[in-house]
Amino acid sequence: MTQPQTQATRPTTIYTQGDIVLFRDAERFWLGKSGHTFVARVERAWRHAYTGKALYDLVELSGNRHRAGIDPDYMRLLPPADAMHDIDTALLSEPDTGAMTPAAVAWLRQHLGQDSSALPARP
Repeated sequence: MTQPQTQATRPTTIYTQGDIVLFRDAERFWLGKSGHTFVARVERAWRHAYTGKALYDLVELSGNRHRAGIDPDYMRLLPPADAMHDIDTALLSEPDTGAMTPAAVAWLRQHLGQDSSALPARP
């Protein structure tokens, strides 16, 4: 008796304008060429006239290169929570600003309304 095989399926993601995604150019990837994976911003979503499949237009962030008609099967959303993790987990009591990432320090300065590099003294 054979067991039915299950295949992992990725939930369908709907991308919106402004989303930051990781895109893999499948042709370049399978041919072993470099530059096959990059970070991009979603500029537009549209449906293919004949197939009805959702497609996306992207702008590659590192080179401002436009890519049209991208298949979402080769895109993954880069969640804001991952990009903001260092700020969200910054040690607020750390007196040495060099021990924190630059993004966390910038956020703290803005939040505390200070332009100096010194953090408030410990109570």
